[in-house]
Amino acid sequence: MNVYTTDKIRNVVLLGHGGAGKTSLAEAMAYLSGITSRLGKVDDGNTVSDFNKEEQKRKISISTSVIPIEWEDYKINILDTPGYFDFVGEVEEAVAAAGAAIIVVSGKSGVEVGTQKAWELCEKYHLPRIIFVTDMDIDNASFRQVVEDMTELYGKKMAPFHLPIRENEKFVGYINVITETGNRWQGKDVVECPVPDYSKDNLKICKDTLLEAVAETSEEFMDRYFGGDTFSEAEIRAALRATVCDGSVVPMTMGSNILCQGIYTLLDDIIKYFPSPANREVAGIATKTNEIFHADYDFAKTKSAIIWKTLNDPYLGKYSMIKVNSGVIKTDDTLYNSDQDVEAKIGKLYVLQGSKPIEVPELHAGDIGAIAKLQAAKTGDSLSTKANVIQYSKPEISKPYTYMRYNPVNKGDIDKISQALQKMTSEDLTLRSVNDAENHQFLLYGMGDVHLEVVSNKLKDEYKVEIELSKPKVAFRETIKKTSDVEYKYKKQSGGHGQYGHVKMKFSPLGDLDKAYEFGEEVVGGAVPKNFFPAVEKGIQEGVLKGPLAAYPVVGVKAVLYDGSYHPVDSSEMAFKTAALQAFKKGVMEAGPILLEPIVSLKVTVPDAYTGDVMGDLNKRRGRVLGMNPVSGGKQVVEADVPMASLYGYCTDLRSMTGGRGDFEYEFSRYEQAPSDVQQKEVEARASKVAESDVE
Repeated sequence: MNVYTTDKIRNVVLLGHGGAGKTSLAEAMAYLSGITSRLGKVDDGNTVSDFNKEEQKRKISISTSVIPIEWEDYKINILDTPGYFDFVGEVEEAVAAAGAAIIVVSGKSGVEVGTQKAWELCEKYHLPRIIFVTDMDIDNASFRQVVEDMTELYGKKMAPFHLPIRENEKFVGYINVITETGNRWQGKDVVECPVPDYSKDNLKICKDTLLEAVAETSEEFMDRYFGGDTFSEAEIRAALRATVCDGSVVPMTMGSNILCQGIYTLLDDIIKYFPSPANREVAGIATKTNEIFHADYDFAKTKSAIIWKTLNDPYLGKYSMIKVNSGVIKTDDTLYNSDQDVEAKIGKLYVLQGSKPIEVPELHAGDIGAIAKLQAAKTGDSLSTKANVIQYSKPEISKPYTYMRYNPVNKGDIDKISQALQKMTSEDLTLRSVNDAENHQFLLYGMGDVHLEVVSNKLKDEYKVEIELSKPKVAFRETIKKTSDVEYKYKKQSGGHGQYGHVKMKFSPLGDLDKAYEFGEEVVGGAVPKNFFPAVEKGIQEGVLKGPLAAYPVVGVKAVLYDGSYHPVDSSEMAFKTAALQAFKKGVMEAGPILLEPIVSLKVTVPDAYTGDVMGDLNKRRGRVLGMNPVSGGKQVVEADVPMASLYGYCTDLRSMTGGRGDFEYEFSRYEQAPSDVQQKEVEARASKVAESDVE
């Protein structure tokens, strides 16, 4: 592949709802540009971008893939992203690396939740965008409906650049709104044709909308427009480029991916209307001076780049996907990773075409490429030279809140699973593996149930290890509500020295659930010698680890040793520790033991229309709704306190309830007494665990 300068590069991310046709569009672009000799299909599992086994099996995109194509002396880096919500982290990484977006909408399915989420991401990152309506070869596809729906949602900035021509309910051509000419497909060729009478009124409306947008770009144009003057095609295109780049006009066009119709003009429009990186800004911090470094994709400035994605494939190896923010990075350059404090010679430079690495001699500012086996590198790391260290901010990636417990099918695979998950979490920032030592379980956090299923399948297919996913244990606690006064005498004779320890203890609520216990002694007259006090405390220390009610950790207990007795020969630390442990168990059970459950502060962001359903569902989950706060975009944030145990499966239920429009986040708040029915159920379920600790 040729080397391209900054002004000849376009970085374009494909966004949209799952199944809208992003991967098929990327495939059509690859085919038209000559990368492939035949058009691959998602159903056949032979597309350039969906190269992963799991993607081919599920027929959906799971990770972002890059397809750099050459088109009329320009390089277009196409970033094909997943549409399924569980893989939003991949989308967020790609959007942060892109300079413009194509929002793909199915003409058959129309505007969907994924369309609106794509729009919101473009707004967040200030990306110019084009709406491309696919499936126009299908009978009931409606470009007009998509235009109307998008205009209703986002106002008059929606500007159709093309209109469809249909004959006998078939998609046969398009009208160019700017030139007001008709075009028909004849095989692979496009020939001019008259504009159908039924389209003339609509064409006039669309042209007037475009001319209004052009007029608003300068006072001179505004005067000419109101003076009845006409604009030349070159003036219209130049003005539209400015308005598309600043987001005040969003072109709408359409085509058929499988027939490669409308793709040629879309590629032309990418070059004509989307900005090169030279027209976009990016800034970091020059760490030596602590001043802002305006990189702005300037090839003449010092070398700097950011790792926007990591690809860790068992077959391909590790690739750090970089975007060059300034300067020109060349083969054998030495780059400094300021996040890891590592300097490394990068060796070869590549561009990845799906799964195919293509070696290149250099990458100019604004370009996207890859470095193989870069030492210690992680997604979000900044690369620069040691002489001029530049630090960039890390991309904002969604935090995972859905989690499941996992166990190795083969216990001997624990280390292999740990290593595989380490590689997968470095590749996917929305995936977390946690060792919950307190509850003796391994947890896997992700963006949804499908995400975790995919991880499990990838472990099996790619890393040859298997895990079982199951419902996680909830971290209950035990405490007491009353006081108790107990004694326990531990006496054992088995030849030689015996064992003797005798304690009298009082137990009461400590009033502080953040502390497990507080130990005190009020022994008078040396009934229990001082040298045995630490042993008594050790007994309590051991007791709080597994409570006598349901074998959960005990918190908030005050234990006071006030009397007892000892034997000058048979008493030992072991005997007093055992006596204290048994006294603790007895004392807790006599002091009104209760179960405490973890409560989280939950925030659910949903459109206004769904707030009633969400609040009703939270009530069923024993949640307490605390209030609602309106946020932009016609949404509300519902705040509630909810038991952690009730949140299992919430991600799936919320999506089902809101058609995928709801998001949630939570954080641990406190412990509260569990209702009697919950306590009874847990005590019954954990009876065997309590019996085990009694035997111990």
